[in-house]
Amino acid sequence: MGGILPDGYVQRRHTIIYVVEDDATIRELIVYSLNSQGLEAVGFEKPSEFWDACRSINPQLVLLDIMLPEEDGLQVLNKLRSAAATRRLPIIMLTAKGSEFDKVMGLDAGADDYIPKPFGMMELIARVKALLRRTEGTGTLREYRLGSLYVCPEQHVTKVGEEEIALTLKEFELLCLLIDNEDRVFSRDQLLNCVWGYRYTIETRTVDMHVKTLRQKLGPVAGGYIKTVRGVGYKISLKE
Repeated sequence: MGGILPDGYVQRRHTIIYVVEDDATIRELIVYSLNSQGLEAVGFEKPSEFWDACRSINPQLVLLDIMLPEEDGLQVLNKLRSAAATRRLPIIMLTAKGSEFDKVMGLDAGADDYIPKPFGMMELIARVKALLRRTEGTGTLREYRLGSLYVCPEQHVTKVGEEEIALTLKEFELLCLLIDNEDRVFSRDQLLNCVWGYRYTIETRTVDMHVKTLRQKLGPVAGGYIKTVRGVGYKISLKE
């Protein structure tokens, strides 16, 4: 995408943190630490990979390094702040630069917080959680209704009619992603990236197996809302 915010950027958010950091050691440590604290995170080495992922789903928060290949973090920040869909997206800048000038530059450009390297993982996690608390809004629960299907992500509740359905964590995350993006088609690779949090390290048939069990648990009517798009992937829709 060359760093240009795609026209198809999804304006609904899924609970996920994007980490844009070209140092593989730091990136993997941040992603691991966030995941270990129950904060779903995905890392990207280059801005182009980040923009590509944004075509599938909005993050809830972005950790953004300043020194990046292709375009620097301030350029990425400016593009995010200039787009209506991401104008209020929580963003924390990460940088090896520690001068007051660089800190002011990042905050003036619209960053919500700034963490100079080196930093401790517990400090980073605390700052991430604090920013998420500040930006969660009024605390109103998200609720989705699609035909006979009801999903509440915050309460981890799935119902078909009046019957509550027990789902595994990944089944529930898969369902939330689909229903949060009703009628949008996801490829298997996109689903692996968004739900499992990494790319190409497990087979895409994992997605097919989870879709199959999810359909079975939801039953013949609600399970039928999950459509197979031949040669592409899956979507959730009431449309045939």
